[in-house]
Amino acid sequence: MENRQGLVLFGLLLSAGIVIGAWILGADIKDSRLSDRYVTVKGLVERSVKSDLAIWRLNYREAGDDLAGVYSKTDTDGQTVLEFLTQEGIQSSEIDRGVVRVTDTQANEYGGNNRAPHRYIVDQQITVRTSNVDRVAAAAQKTITLLKKGIVLTGGQGLVYKFTGLNAIKPDMITEATRNARAAADRFASDSGSKVGSIRQATQGVFTILAADQGSDPSEGGYAGQGDTSLMKTVRVVTTVEYYLEK
Repeated sequence: MENRQGLVLFGLLLSAGIVIGAWILGADIKDSRLSDRYVTVKGLVERSVKSDLAIWRLNYREAGDDLAGVYSKTDTDGQTVLEFLTQEGIQSSEIDRGVVRVTDTQANEYGGNNRAPHRYIVDQQITVRTSNVDRVAAAAQKTITLLKKGIVLTGGQGLVYKFTGLNAIKPDMITEATRNARAAADRFASDSGSKVGSIRQATQGVFTILAADQGSDPSEGGYAGQGDTSLMKTVRVVTTVEYYLEK
């Protein structure tokens, strides 16, 4: 009798275990299936900003056979360039007059029959670095003044503009990009008869700084265009978010 009761109790416990195990397994399968239901969306934000730093490199050179004379002319040219910048409102603290570089075209590395027209070439660079971008932009339009005085700027004007205030606008842009991603997820869920659940995974995109008129694939990263000749910039970030979808 006792053995029969023990067998019955064992059977009941075994049945209960099977039921509980099946329920747990079913819940795991359900959770696993739900975890496979998610949508990946991107939130794009762009801001138009004005450059806040100008770096202007003015390169010029003189050539001749008398080194002292060429150097003297280079020094005179430098004074003329400095006067021009001062007249345009550039402060002396914003100007750096670089070292003079002298090339002797008759040195060994220039040997052979390919002789340069002049023995000595003297190069110098004056660099302007300022936050007054408007003043530099205006001055850059007047370099013909230097040309009229016999000073030819070599290698182009070497003027670039940069935007250095990225950290100040990053938080708001990230928030807005995430909000836009959520809106895209809500739209997708609505169209598919689902609703948006919690975040499965989120990735903050790389900020890009581009010339205002420069197109780019929003998925591209980097800081393209940070140092270019465009005074106006476009700051862009794309945030990628994965949301679970619920019925």
